[in-house]
Amino acid sequence: MAVLLPCLAGPDKILRFLCLLRVKGCMHPFFNKAHELSQLAIGGGIEVHRLKGPGLIESIYERCLMRELELRKIAAINQRLVRIEYKGLIFDEPLRFDVLVEGCLLLELKCVQEILPIHKAQLLSYMKLMDITLGLIINFHEMKLIDGVVRMILPGANR
Repeated sequence: MAVLLPCLAGPDKILRFLCLLRVKGCMHPFFNKAHELSQLAIGGGIEVHRLKGPGLIESIYERCLMRELELRKIAAINQRLVRIEYKGLIFDEPLRFDVLVEGCLLLELKCVQEILPIHKAQLLSYMKLMDITLGLIINFHEMKLIDGVVRMILPGANR
């Protein structure tokens, strides 16, 4: 089960949530790194949106964000093979995830009128398949990018 946190939650709310995770003993080992990277990725998205504006197609934002992360010296990959396991069957499948930042933060980029439940379900499915504890949906269709950011946390990932 994923926990949705609004990106605009104050630092005190996020810290309380992190403490709750630590108390319950389900803190993922890469969560803190992913949390820090999420702030940098949102900053990179804001820069891309500031320079390109809303209304373009997703692939343009993806390439621009990849370049922005590269300029900030943040390692990121996109559109790669992922190893899938299902009841003893193991195979590689090219998943269409948008951006994986330093192996621990998954970004799903959108250019849509509104984020729908299926967009959240897609990100959550990718997070489960790839054992990624933190993901962001970034909707570049918004006039103010931060209004289009959804943060998803997968508690207990890698158990």
